[in-house]
Amino acid sequence: MMVILAACSQAKAENKEEPEQIGNFIFVQGGTFTNKKSNYYGQRVALNGFYIGQYEVTQREWTEVMGSNPSKFKGDDLPVETVSWYDAVEYCNKRSILEGLEPVYTIDKTKQDPTNKSEYDSLKWTVTINEGANGYRLPTEAEWQYAAGGGQKSKSYMYSGSDDPDEVAWHWKNAGDKLLSGDWNWPLVENNHNQSKPIGQKKPNELGLYDMSGNVREWCWNGYGETDSDSTSTRVVKGGGWMGEVSDLTYVSNFEANGIGPDQGLRLVRYK
Repeated sequence: MMVILAACSQAKAENKEEPEQIGNFIFVQGGTFTNKKSNYYGQRVALNGFYIGQYEVTQREWTEVMGSNPSKFKGDDLPVETVSWYDAVEYCNKRSILEGLEPVYTIDKTKQDPTNKSEYDSLKWTVTINEGANGYRLPTEAEWQYAAGGGQKSKSYMYSGSDDPDEVAWHWKNAGDKLLSGDWNWPLVENNHNQSKPIGQKKPNELGLYDMSGNVREWCWNGYGETDSDSTSTRVVKGGGWMGEVSDLTYVSNFEANGIGPDQGLRLVRYK
């Protein structure tokens, strides 16, 4: 009993040492999945605490670090898009260096990743993690889903912050001139002038995070089907985008690491 109480007291003390927010990064208390809608719920998956961006990375933030803006839809407060997974990990490292943090990734552009079997990826950079580095990085799929589902404050919503997707997400039906209905088709979406929207206009989730169920899709660190040695050729993307269906917490998509699109962006995480 004394050991349990001591461990609990120590955990509480450690949690109190973590500021709830540093700039636009919110601290997510670690633990197991409490959102019953998550496909991780009930599994033995426990995460350490981490900081996650309250918003998707904006074009202003991207341009300040990278010096140019690749996005199709221009606007300082719009999420950056048309960026590949390789672009995203380079951004993480360059921003870390600018802010005096230790870069998380070692990027070797001269050595092809032997696990990347994609016939469509001409880059195949070898990217490895520097364990213990305090810089910016991409979330794992589990971290992304844990934060999107509200972490330890979860109310078990289907989407990130609500059971009503229109409260929390931009998607093909609501991201244009008028509300659309019926079945998705691209001419309808295009003629409706759908596009990404400025960050933070919808309702946040339980942790104060915005746009995780829809605005631009967000790169994650891990490969799709990573547990299978022959299935790491694409990278996980999470969340919905302005041109597609709204994304519930369980939905997992994937994209070539060198793939780009006007609905493909990122959100950052970091440790202390």
